[in-house]
Amino acid sequence: MEQAVIVYLLLNGGQFGAPQERESIFVLEDRLEQVIRDTSVGEFDGDEFGEGKCILYLYGPDAERLFVAIEPVLKSSPVAAGGYAIKRFGEAADSGAKEVRVTW
Repeated sequence: MEQAVIVYLLLNGGQFGAPQERESIFVLEDRLEQVIRDTSVGEFDGDEFGEGKCILYLYGPDAERLFVAIEPVLKSSPVAAGGYAIKRFGEAADSGAKEVRVTW
């Protein structure tokens, strides 16, 4: 079963964020990918910018373990301040999957 952690970052620089903001998010993504790879808890599957936010998609067999691995990176990143994550304990097609919102 594939679970997910969906990270929501709030952008200050308009619909798609300011150039410096987007660059900071790309650096954050690199750090997240490295931690996920080092801990073997899943994979980073990309981002989506728009409507004043950036959404990061992360998947793995255990959403809790995945979040525990990435939480220190999120907490240490200024661009992630004020954001939140949804831990999804079930497949994307499962409309009844448990979801838990987490802030840092």
